[in-house]
Amino acid sequence: MNTRPAAKYQIVHDELLRRLKAGMYSVGTRLPSEEALAQSFGVSRVTTRRALEILVDAGYLISRQGSGYLVNTLSPPETTCLTSFTDMMLREGRVPGARLIEIREQDPTPPAEVTALFDEPVALIRRLRTVDGVPKLLVNTWLPCRLVPGLSPDDFPEEGQDQSILRILTERFHIDWGRACETVGSCAAPADAAKWLGIKPDTPILSQACTAFDDDQKPVFFDQVYRVSPITYNLVGSRRQADPA
Repeated sequence: MNTRPAAKYQIVHDELLRRLKAGMYSVGTRLPSEEALAQSFGVSRVTTRRALEILVDAGYLISRQGSGYLVNTLSPPETTCLTSFTDMMLREGRVPGARLIEIREQDPTPPAEVTALFDEPVALIRRLRTVDGVPKLLVNTWLPCRLVPGLSPDDFPEEGQDQSILRILTERFHIDWGRACETVGSCAAPADAAKWLGIKPDTPILSQACTAFDDDQKPVFFDQVYRVSPITYNLVGSRRQADPA
């Protein structure tokens, strides 16, 4: 049986996507020009442009007249249904950070909202997210222990674009989700959150709870976020997407 070879634009697309996911192009940086890419791949500019436009449509790149193609995100909402906080900061020219506070391979005392979601042992990951060195978010992430075998501090870089929890869960642990829901409200900062965020206890802050579900509608992780920064929403189609951590 003869197999039709892949179209040239698909080959270019696949290689550029591989390079993006391998970290060869950082968020916010400009890709080589269409002409340079066409020469390196040995194809026409039309072929190269088609491959780039597919990446634009998927959310990985943005096209700006006079500036070429810029890396928009490595975790586009179209593939995760969530927007990466790390990528958002990098696009703005800010420096995101992620200080790992603790890992509990099995949390003995998860809160009621977590036990209501997961009828099985859960792990806990606590991180402090910073912007330009300033604490902005305290993030508690719970997820089934079976989904994160071998969980360790080495899985959580504190700087660079790979600190995104979305990429850590998908690339390191191969966790997939297709839907997420969230609840956002205000609260008085609990003492623990206030300590890490550098504010006084009971200071009014935002509280965000986000649950991600797989294609079988089973929860795969739950985020509880205390934040002193505003929440920015992107409207894509009929879905509202917020930036978690």
